[in-house]
Amino acid sequence: MALETCFRAWALHAAPAGGKDRLAVGSSFAPSKRAAAAPLSVGRVATRRPRHVCQSKNAVDEVLVADEKNWDGMVMACETPVLVEFWAPWCGPCRMIAPVIDELAKDYAGQIKCCKVNTDDCPNVASTYGIRSIPTVLIFKGGEKKESVIGAVPKTTLTTIVDKYIGSSGARQL
Repeated sequence: MALETCFRAWALHAAPAGGKDRLAVGSSFAPSKRAAAAPLSVGRVATRRPRHVCQSKNAVDEVLVADEKNWDGMVMACETPVLVEFWAPWCGPCRMIAPVIDELAKDYAGQIKCCKVNTDDCPNVASTYGIRSIPTVLIFKGGEKKESVIGAVPKTTLTTIVDKYIGSSGARQL
């Protein structure tokens, strides 16, 4: 998602107005007779460097692993909301919700941070927050626990909760 946004911004600004460089698009998103024959290309890209730098290159769109050593820096000191999944490798429902957490990390890249904590490896972190069932998802904002969800829940349940904590200006951009 972040790379797609960067490409769109680059494509809009890469060619000067009235210049010879043009974006020729032929993709499956815009069906036409020419779409199959014309691949996505930008004139003279290989010889010219883009003038714009991607602003979302620092967005984290993957689930990070938190443990007892990095918990304070990764979760408690984070300015953005943090979604933390407590899980274990032997837990079936944890394996079911893992792809949902991965999708959330990509959908909300740059707006939230998604982490996971293996309760077998980090029992002290789990006991500090009273984790008795897994999977459990906690939302942290400003270093304090705001909300928790227990069990393998649908993606819509988690997006509703995340949307509450990213603020009105942080609406998801798809």
